[in-house]
Order: sequence, then C-alpha cells, then structure tokens
Amino acid sequence: MTRTRILLVDDEPGVRLGMRGYLTAHGFDVDEAQSLAEAQEVFRTHRPDVAVVDYRMPDGTALELLPRLKEIDAAVPLVVLTGHGSIELAVQAVKEGAEQFLTKPVELAVLKVVLERLVAQRRERQRLRADLSRTARATVDPFLGTSAAIQGLRAEAGRMQHSDSPVLVTGETGSGKSVLARWLHEGGPRADAPFVDLNCAALSKDLLDSELFGHEKGAFTGAVAAKQGLLEVADRGTLFLDEIGDMDMAVQPKLLKVLEEKRFRRLGDVRDRRVDVRLIAATHQDLGVATREKRFRSDLYFRVSTLILHVPALRERTEDIPVLARHFLAEMGGARGRGGVGLQPDAEAALTRYPWPGNIRELRNVLERAVLLSGGGPLSRGDLRFESSADEARVEDDLTLEELERRHIERVLRRENGHVERAALRLGIPRSSLYERLKRLGINRSGFQKSDP
Repeated sequence: MTRTRILLVDDEPGVRLGMRGYLTAHGFDVDEAQSLAEAQEVFRTHRPDVAVVDYRMPDGTALELLPRLKEIDAAVPLVVLTGHGSIELAVQAVKEGAEQFLTKPVELAVLKVVLERLVAQRRERQRLRADLSRTARATVDPFLGTSAAIQGLRAEAGRMQHSDSPVLVTGETGSGKSVLARWLHEGGPRADAPFVDLNCAALSKDLLDSELFGHEKGAFTGAVAAKQGLLEVADRGTLFLDEIGDMDMAVQPKLLKVLEEKRFRRLGDVRDRRVDVRLIAATHQDLGVATREKRFRSDLYFRVSTLILHVPALRERTEDIPVLARHFLAEMGGARGRGGVGLQPDAEAALTRYPWPGNIRELRNVLERAVLLSGGGPLSRGDLRFESSADEARVEDDLTLEELERRHIERVLRRENGHVERAALRLGIPRSSLYERLKRLGINRSGFQKSDP
C-alpha cells in the first residue's frame, strides 16, 4: 500500500520544517498549508489520511476550519495543536470534529504515535466496513469448477492479485469478468479500501465524464452543486471500469492522465486533484482491433493492459456447468427457505448440451426462473426455459422421444394458461389421456395454471 499522507497546517515555517523532516524520516508523506484557506484547498485536492491543524492561524482558528474539512471528508481524523490549552477549548475542538487535542510544543515522538494510532483506527474502520459489505453480498467464486480452463485462470489470477499494476479482464458478456475483478480487489493489498465499479457502456460521454471525474457547481446546466467523482470515491482502493472498450474517445485521454500522473480535474475546475487507485478494466471486445480501427487509443490500451486475464466462455468449460448449477440452486433454495434444490439427470444433461450464449449470467437466469415456476422438488428438463429458441431447438435434437413429448405438452399448457381441457383439444387427444400423460411424465400443472379448468 501507499505511504500515509499527513497535512500540516501551521503559519510558522520553522514549526512545519521540523515536523515535516521528522515525519518524512519515519515513512509519512507530508503536505503543508499556512492558512485556513490554503488548508481547505490542499485537503480537498490531496485528501490526507490525517490533518494536523494549529489552533491559531492568520485568517481564523481551527474551530472554523474543522467543520469545513469534515464536510469535504468526514472520515479523515483531525488533530488540533495549541500553545494555550484549556479544557473548554479542548471540549469545543472535539465537538467540532477533532479526534485529538495536543498542546505545543508537542514532542514529535508523541505526535508520531498519535498519528499512527489514528491511521490504524481509520483503516480498521474501513476494514470492518469492507467486511460487512462482503458479508452482505452474495458473490460467486470466479473459479467454481474443475476444468483445465478455469484452473489455469485461477493460477494466473493468483499471481496478479497482489500486484498494483492495471489489469485488463477479457471475455464474453456474462462470463464472470466483474466477479473476477472483485476477487482481485478483495484478496489484494487494497482490500480495506473501496471497490468502485462503473459500466462505461451504460453512460453517454457527458454522464461518464461527470460520474468518473465529478464536477463543480455550475459546470453545466443542472449542476446545482459540486459532485465528487468515482475516482475520488475509489481513492486508495480499486476502480473497476466495465466495458472500457465502449468508453468515449473524448474521455480516454483524461483516464490516461490519471494512470500516468495520478492526477485529474473535475469538470468546470481549474485545479488538479491527486488520486491513488488501482485500475481493473474489463471488455468483451478485442481492444487490439479497436485501436487499429481508431476506436480506442493505443496509448491507453497499452496502459490498461499491463496484465491481461481472459475468462473462458461457459461453452468452453462444459464440465463446470453442473458445479455452477448446483451452487446457484443451493443459493436460491436457501434464500427462499427451501433448502437445496436438486437437478434430475435429464435437466443436467440439457444444461450441459446448451451452448449458453449468455454464459454464467444466462445460466443463473434460467435456473432462477425454473426454481420460481417449478412445483418443488428436483428440477426436470421440462422446468428449464432457455433464452434462445434457435439454440433450444439445437438442444432438442438430442432429446429422447419422451423428453420431446414433455416439452411439447408443457409448451401447450403454457399457451393455454394451464387449462387442461383446452390443451387437450389443441393436442388432439382426450382430456383423460392428457391427465394420464401429465402423471406419467411428472408434469406439475401449478406452474402453468392461472385458474382451475
């Protein structure tokens, strides 16, 4: 991780020089300000881990500055120094947001201990928030399965997890790129800091610019207040840009500046702000082709693709489909208080044969729909509804006559909203024969019936 950043606010150059020299020698990065106005500006643009503020300044006191700093970032601990300490003043400083109140001259060794403790407390709070967030999320292990393709990805990703270099995750839509990105973050050195994700394909150029970099009040029509961009939110953590291949060409050079200089500028602002993020990007496109076609900047491509991970399509790892299916069904059954939902052999075979153009996302959707509409018990082939009729027809080529019969009856029942008599007429068989087939094939009418025939 990066070094701890301290902001020193004091109007005496000698005091700042002494403290800066000592703290720098002990592993801190130090920024300085000699007035309240400058302190507010430096705090906003450099976002320290701790701010140390002298009580009396030429343009006011620390009591005026503290609430302004808390408005910018309430999580940053504030330490107030004063040569004229009193209980009343200390109480007032704490009310305004100070975590510590120290009298001058302060022993530098004591100040160092205080700063280390405040930073440790802040990072512990961040870690606890991250742990709670991880507990609240139901994420999928990106390496579920035993196929050579997924085990190779696991080994390659493990070597990259503790790196701070940008990572480009490639793969088809729905193959699990975002899950892998979060895994890289949560097992890496920035796990206690934010993981912020943004889908570049979902936003227009102007919205993407504003979401990523933020804007100042009045930067454009409707900008009634300043807005912090996601880059600032992700400071010290990970920024995940999904579908980066769809990023507007006008935004790309601004992102390149962030990666190369760790600086950016809000819309409508004239000041650069510093930021420290690890970038993970994902795309289903071939960015090499996009650069040759002038749809993506070659310099940005080389910067974001320092490390590359390719997530295989689900059809390239068919032996993993039953493992993924059982995982999703256990998760869905538990969420509905039904326990694990099983798969009958014919359903498992159909899942394995289907080509899954939507990959893992489509698999989850098919299973969730089946769980919601089935009458309970293990899912059969008849419970599965695939997204693409053309691809489903290819699956039907491999079905047995009994399975085809089940599929056709279920299709008619669905069209007739579960009315057995009308379904029998459409099928050209007596109602009693249809009832006999329903029983023999194990078809539950409740999944189709809206009212009793």
